[in-house]
Amino acid sequence: MIRVALVDDQPLVRMGLATLVAAEADLDLVGEAGDGRAALALLRRTRPDVVLCDIRMPVRDGLELLADVGAEEALAGVRVVMLTTFELDEYVFEALRLGASGFLLKDAEPAALIDAIRVVAAGGSLLAPSVTRTVIEHFGAARATRHHPRLVDLTEREREILGWVATGRSNAEIAAVLVVSPDTVRTHVSRAMVKLGARDRAQLVVWAIESGLTH
Repeated sequence: MIRVALVDDQPLVRMGLATLVAAEADLDLVGEAGDGRAALALLRRTRPDVVLCDIRMPVRDGLELLADVGAEEALAGVRVVMLTTFELDEYVFEALRLGASGFLLKDAEPAALIDAIRVVAAGGSLLAPSVTRTVIEHFGAARATRHHPRLVDLTEREREILGWVATGRSNAEIAAVLVVSPDTVRTHVSRAMVKLGARDRAQLVVWAIESGLTH
């Protein structure tokens, strides 16, 4: 059973999300909160597997909540998916840097929301390609100033594939571009994650952008 918490300052949004979660046999809604401060108390109390969290909220926003979660060892297992209304949001890159496991647009299809919960709960990350492209186009160049100290440990092929990961493409899409098998891409991505100490694919994207490895 995947334990899910919902954090959004709009009651109607929470109601809609709660209805979706409640309809799934493998999901358990453990609580809701309307602002970042109440959310932190909720997470400490319930320790959910996945949190669907709005970025912009009163009292403490989604970025502050992410920072709080990252600072508490007891919440290390809590994975946060940020919800945003717009593909271009000035908070997107910062949320990824602070540890968000991915992004979803609030107008995403219900099935996509449910799939996202399952993917993140299984240790994956979720980055809508449109959001990732926007991050690179609007924030990438300005952020490409902080190279990861272990980037030199990557092979040339791993660096190349890391650059493609930063575009938001899936392993299958990268494989098609490079004319290799998806398994080959998956192997290189996994090795890059181990060498760089990345928590998930979302963190790889952040480091690739900061290191200037984008195609």
